[in-house]
Formats: sequence, structure tokens, C-alpha cells
Amino acid sequence: MSTPMERSDRNDYLWLGAILALAAALRIWGLNSPLWYDELQTVVTHLSLDWGEVVQSYSMNHHYLHNIAAKVSMALFGDASWAIRLPAMLFGLGALAAMWFVARDVAGATIAHVTTLLLALSYHEIWFAQNARGYTGLALFSTLGMLFFLRGVQRPTLGTWLAYGVCLAAAVFTHLTGAFFFMAQGFLWLALIATRALSGRLDGSLVRLPFLGFLVGGIVALLLYLPILPSLIDTVSTVSETSAVDVMQEYQNPIWTAFEAIRTGIGSAGPVVALVGGAGLVLSILGAIALHRDAPLFAPITFLHIVLTAGLLMAVGMRIWPRFFFVDIAFLMLLIVMGVRLSCALIGHLTRVERVARVLFALAVVAMVAISAFLAKRNYALPKQDLGAAYALAEEIRQPGDRIYSIGYAGEVYRDYFEADWPIIFTNDEYKAAMAEPGPVILVVGFPGRNLREVPQFAVDAGEDICNPDRPVGTVLTTVGCFFGTLGDGDVIVMRRD
Repeated sequence: MSTPMERSDRNDYLWLGAILALAAALRIWGLNSPLWYDELQTVVTHLSLDWGEVVQSYSMNHHYLHNIAAKVSMALFGDASWAIRLPAMLFGLGALAAMWFVARDVAGATIAHVTTLLLALSYHEIWFAQNARGYTGLALFSTLGMLFFLRGVQRPTLGTWLAYGVCLAAAVFTHLTGAFFFMAQGFLWLALIATRALSGRLDGSLVRLPFLGFLVGGIVALLLYLPILPSLIDTVSTVSETSAVDVMQEYQNPIWTAFEAIRTGIGSAGPVVALVGGAGLVLSILGAIALHRDAPLFAPITFLHIVLTAGLLMAVGMRIWPRFFFVDIAFLMLLIVMGVRLSCALIGHLTRVERVARVLFALAVVAMVAISAFLAKRNYALPKQDLGAAYALAEEIRQPGDRIYSIGYAGEVYRDYFEADWPIIFTNDEYKAAMAEPGPVILVVGFPGRNLREVPQFAVDAGEDICNPDRPVGTVLTTVGCFFGTLGDGDVIVMRRD
């Protein structure tokens, strides 16, 4: 690995500034779009609390460090969507800058520019930077953790490892799964100690200082969670109970997780997902080979974190959401860029024309940038989830004597945030009881894919192709409006029975 800062000059930092300016523009555009379910739940159950109540109990839905930052932003700028999302956007920009330094350290300034530019244009990176949740904060602290870990292993200093400990505590206090990334690094640190001890090359500073960093980070994280530790233990120990009865069992399958992550990124399903996934895997492996000499720990940390996270989530029976791997996107991007460069170098070697490799890599970079920019535009075509528009339509068409029901968990947001007087239907029996009463009924359905399974009679009454304007007539329920979103299963549907 190169010495930090040794490969950069003023022009490199100008390039970094330009890339971050582009990234900021792409993230400010659309920042004020409607909040989706998780964001609204965060506002209702956390951001609206008094400061003394912010950290009173543990919930998987609360990203504590991010929520504190969002609460500060709301206090300064109000409760507009952009103000609530501002910390996530700033954390996301910080994560891009941190990744530039990681890439610069392990692969040089040119690769750092390419990697960071692709991340600036990345559909997922933009999506999460406009999401009032803690994932971009988790990415920032994890990426800084990678930076300090790699530098600290190469040249152990007290300052580097104390900074690492701060990143560890900040990541874990943002979300408990943040510990998994630092656990992966801890395992590789122990393996490094063992190999160097066996070869007689172990330096005591590689033991003492990293241990201090892990210790400081662990103690600080424990102290931060101490007020809610009993609640945390109770929540984690019972999480498998809800997952076991979830009708969406595929959410606990890592294959579904990988498929969904790719599908949302490219906006397409079917065989193309497998092709993209296979190509990404091959290029990542080639990138790991390319980086092995200068940064032998980088790829193992990335791959181990992915495997460790999936394994631990499966072990405790949690749903394996793609967002739990958001921190890995930047690292995988660097591996893919390095894989592309190695592929071009191999082709150049086979043709025995040195210039071929440089030209091919330049063309590949242009192609990757163009594809990323094309895919990124989908962020702006639709909101994540438009619960507000469905609420407005339902109230607009409501006539005296009409009963409005919400189906599923979205009903909690309609009740608590929009202050709707709509009863919530969760079960099939509740649906049948509501529909047994005579008279006009309006149904507002968030997460239709889930609710069509959880409430099978609703699926029968709704019929097929709910949002197809040309679907056959004669169903019990008529579709009044469909509000599409970029969120997986994020559509909101308004239906009516006259």
C-alpha cells in the first residue's frame, strides 16, 4: 500500500472537489421528494420526541447517531423533507470523500477519481443519500474505518488507532449491524498477528495499538448503548420470532438479497440480473488479484464482511435486507474498477501492444460512467413511495358514508403522521369483517406485494393486474389510483367498493 498522501497533487484534489460538487448536485436534486414509510416512522417515533426521550428504548428501526443529527437539522431548518434528509446526504458525500482517500492509498489517484466518479453517479448511492436513515452514516464511518485500519496496519500509530476506535463506536451507534464490518477487520487483524508471529516478523505495536483501538471503540459503543441495553438485548433475542412467521420468507434468503440489490440497481429483472451479478463477481475477483500486492487486506475485509453479515443475520433469524450491505458498494466498486483495468492489461499483454491496454481502459471508464449516469436518472422519475398522494386521493374521493381502511403497516403512518381516522386492517379476518358491513369502502394499500399475501381475501377481491387500466371488469374492488415508487414493493394503491 502506498504511503498516505504520496500520490496526490493539487490537481488531484481539484478533481476530487469537482466530483463531490457533481455528487452534491445530484443528491440535492430531488432531496425534497415525499418521505417513505421508514422515514415517516422515524419522524413519528423518534424525531418528534423531546431530547430527553431520544434514547429510551432500542428498536431496529432507529439509527441513533443519524437520528440525533436529523433532529438537529429539523431544529435548524424545519420539518421539510430536505431538512430531514440533509444529514444522510452530508454523510453520503463524506463517505465518497473517504472512499477517494481509501482508493488513492491502495491504487493511486487515477483509480480514486474513477471509483469516486462512479459512486457519485451510482443509483444506490444517490438513493440512500436521499433517504433519512443511517446507512450513509454507516458507510462513512465504515469507510473511514477501512482507511484507518489499512494505514494503521502499515504504520501503527496511536492517533490512527484512536481514530479507528471513534469510527467503530460511531458506526455501531448508528446501527448495531455496523459492528459486523469491524468484526471482519478484527478477524483479519488476528490472522495477520498469527502469520507474522509464525514467521518471526511480529512487531509489538501491531498488537498493542490495534487492540487499543478496538477496546476504545467497543467501550464507547457500550457506554452509548448502556441506557437502553436491556431493551437492546430483548429486541435482538426476539427478532427471529417475527421473521419466522413473516409471509415474505424470501427476505431471509441471501440469494434473494443479491438478486434484489442488482435488480433495483439496473431497474430490470430476469436473466440480466444473473449476468450482471456474474460479471460483477468475476471483476471483483480480478480486482482482488490486482490489489493483492499493494493492499492484501482490502478485498478479504470486503468479502469477509459480506459473508459474515449474511451468516450472522441468518443465525439470529433476521431478514437480510440489501441495505445491510450498502457499506460494501464503494469497496466493490473499487474492486470492479481494478478488475476492469486488469482485464484491459491482460488484453494488451496478449496483443503485445502496450497502448491497447490504456485505450481499452479509457473506453471502459467512459462506458461505465455512461451506464451509471443512465441508470441514475431513475432516481428522479418517481419518489421512493408516495403515501401522501394516496392519502390526498382517498380523502378527495371520500363521500359521506364512505368508510376508508388502510391495509398493512402503512396504516400506522396514516394514523400517526397524517392523523387519518382510518381503521387499520392487518389480518384476513379483519378484512372479512370490514367488508361484511354494507356500504361504500375505500382501501388504501401500501406494500401491496406483502398485503396480497397476508390478506388473501383482499387478493381475491382485488383480482389480477391491479394497476393495469385494461384489466377485466367485474372484480369486487375497483382501482382508483396507483402511485408507483422506486422502493421495492413501494407502490401505494387506492381501491374502492361501491
